[in-house]
Amino acid sequence: MERSTIDPIVPAGSSATATAEFLCTDLDGTIFIGDSLWESLLALIGTHFWYAFFIPFWLLRGKAALKHEIARRAVFNPLTLPLNSKVVDFLRDEKRRGKKLILATGADTKIAAAIAEHLGIFDFVLASDGVTNLTGERKREAIQQVVQGRQFDYIGNGWADVPIWSAASTAIVVGRSPKLLRAVENAVSRTAVIEAPGNNWSSIWRCLRPHHWVKNLLVFVPLVLAHDVNDVHRLMRVSVAWVSFSLYASGVYVLNDLFDLEADRIHPTKKRRPFACGKVPVWIGFGLAPLLLGLGLFVAAQLTAGFLGMIVIYFLVSTGYTLYAKRVPILDVLVLTGLYLLRILAGGVAAQVPISMWLLVFSMFLLLSLAFTKRHAELVRQDKKGTATSAPSKRDYRVQDTVLVQQFGVTSGYISVLVLALYVNGAEVTALYQHPKVLWLTCPMLLFWVSRIWFLANRGKLSEDPVVFAASDPFSYILSFFFFLVLFLASGTFIDSFR
Repeated sequence: MERSTIDPIVPAGSSATATAEFLCTDLDGTIFIGDSLWESLLALIGTHFWYAFFIPFWLLRGKAALKHEIARRAVFNPLTLPLNSKVVDFLRDEKRRGKKLILATGADTKIAAAIAEHLGIFDFVLASDGVTNLTGERKREAIQQVVQGRQFDYIGNGWADVPIWSAASTAIVVGRSPKLLRAVENAVSRTAVIEAPGNNWSSIWRCLRPHHWVKNLLVFVPLVLAHDVNDVHRLMRVSVAWVSFSLYASGVYVLNDLFDLEADRIHPTKKRRPFACGKVPVWIGFGLAPLLLGLGLFVAAQLTAGFLGMIVIYFLVSTGYTLYAKRVPILDVLVLTGLYLLRILAGGVAAQVPISMWLLVFSMFLLLSLAFTKRHAELVRQDKKGTATSAPSKRDYRVQDTVLVQQFGVTSGYISVLVLALYVNGAEVTALYQHPKVLWLTCPMLLFWVSRIWFLANRGKLSEDPVVFAASDPFSYILSFFFFLVLFLASGTFIDSFR
């Protein structure tokens, strides 16, 4: 039995498939690192979510009909797809040697034609047509009708390709599944292997966006400001709340990445996300998201029914943000702010401590300012690239909105400083602090931090998520240290020891 490994570019004068006149190839998982059906479905539901209710009725007419109905409604851009460069290079090399290339795929005709036009190397295109699902033996028969008894080689990646490989001169397997390779070698005397990007745990871990879990530390804010951090029972409850929110938020991030595949692929930094670049297949996301959401819900159920309700509300609001609100200017920022505030409210429910209206109002304006910096960062980056070459976005912001967004954000940030000053000057502060006048030091500190954040944002040096930026910014840590030092001094524990 002969097996070879095909390099990304076969050296001139040699060919791993020298005897056959035709070279046929599959699309999904072979040329395209992914599955066109799942991605088309996500693209459709991501923009018109109500089509999800039609899917069962389309499926009743057969899988080919389902593919056709989705493909004719979904926007499928072949320019953004992650392709297996080794397969594409091999196909181009074989084309130069005079091979006739056939794209034979179970994907719908519309998608196959778009890919074929994009690559510009295929002599024939065979695909599902809304009636016939071109996979397995049906694909083999369609190829045999084209080649008319002449030899062909076939490139595929899965078990559905075994019937085609059994009729081919050379079976070229994309990937290194030992079980699949053994089955192919038992069916075909001559095999070859093209490596495919492998999945790894680090890429799956990145899908969870663990660096964003710092946002969930907001659940500790009510407990800290209530001066009950020494209460171990309450601290443990809030810690459980943080775990629940982190799991749940990761599940939502996975869903968001699945629905934003095309937008992420044309984004300068988001294109490196595991789903967007093809390091983690979409089908893993469909299993990972419900697993994370289920675990988050289970952890939340260990606390009060009120906290469980908060988690459910968080899911509903964040899902609404992903499917609709993120495409509506201003509304998207308000929803983001609401999701931040929901973490604070949930922390109060978990710790069973009352939440001051002063805290909610202060947090609302400060978090609103930070939410605006996300949009401002996107607009600054878009402006640097030039409006003519900028990638389209699901968010309906334009470069000319940059100044207005900045005004909204700076104003909101300064209002939060004003709310803090009013709180420090109010009667309520004396119930928690023996030396409330010391708290006045927090106002210029916050004023400086907000101004610095927007100063960096205006220079385009701020990452798109200011909360994550603050968590990695040494200067923010230093300022936070002095901020909490002021709170400690205002409590009177340290000052009174000198009296």
